[in-house]
Amino acid sequence: MPEADGEIVGVLLAGGYSRRFGVDKLVQPLPDGTAIAVAAARTLLAVCPRSISVLRPEQTTLRNLLIDVGVAVHVDAAPARVLGDSLASAVRLTPRAAGWLVALADMPFLDVRTLRSVLEALENGAEIAAPRYRGRRGHPMGFSRRWFAELAGLQGDRGARQFIDDLQPSIVLIEVDDAGVHRDIDTPGDLPAS
Repeated sequence: MPEADGEIVGVLLAGGYSRRFGVDKLVQPLPDGTAIAVAAARTLLAVCPRSISVLRPEQTTLRNLLIDVGVAVHVDAAPARVLGDSLASAVRLTPRAAGWLVALADMPFLDVRTLRSVLEALENGAEIAAPRYRGRRGHPMGFSRRWFAELAGLQGDRGARQFIDDLQPSIVLIEVDDAGVHRDIDTPGDLPAS
């Protein structure tokens, strides 16, 4: 990925194992035929043209799909690749970014205006920002460069979750009218009907 000096970089977290879904959910089609991760990537790219995703070596189909839509892909063979590890790798790969807009590849229903509002909060000086819908924080989350060392050092899902929990008082919450901030796809039943 070309260096993103002074830019906010999109990070698409897509390296999970889809255990509850049974197969790689991220390549499964939505009713319009678009793969779940591709829909999420397009929304992220509309706001952050420089976006990166860290994948496992066996995710070849997903890698090709993401590259085709313009996401820079880094393959990481480290064992136990989970959310915190993937985020840390993406941040370490973009050390001169102004910040990171972190989106989940299994959340294809986000409104692009929601991502733009989080990005604008970072550009306006927020150190960490997230959308809130009906009183509950959702995704994506934005982090300023101030958090580089902490993000780059994350390990495992627990580390990422604890880091975000510890930052709760510092999060700038942006009210949105977008149920997509809470809507992910974990099981085949979460897919919308055709």
